[in-house]
Amino acid sequence: MKNYIAPGEHITVAAPYDVSAGGGALVGAVFGVAQADAVSAADVVLVRRGAFELAKTSAQAWTVGAKLYWDDTAKVVTTTATANTLIGAALAVAANPSATGTVLLDGAIR
Repeated sequence: MKNYIAPGEHITVAAPYDVSAGGGALVGAVFGVAQADAVSAADVVLVRRGAFELAKTSAQAWTVGAKLYWDDTAKVVTTTATANTLIGAALAVAANPSATGTVLLDGAIR
């Protein structure tokens, strides 16, 4: 097929802000986890699908399968839907308080 470009699970985009390897980044409606450190506007490879341990809103408890959202202001994953972007679901229980949680990214654009 001549028009096929790539699977799309790993994409190279301009970093929307400074991001560290393993940190989340939201570019428009596309969310992914940075493979390497990048400064704002530099190319960064984002991984869009898979299971990751990511920073979370500490004062939240997660249950397995709970919908999770990216808070682009605080740069953390949250269960709060309002003004945030749906990115996937909790893959493991996360306590309140805790700094990180296990997130299953499904790679969907919302």
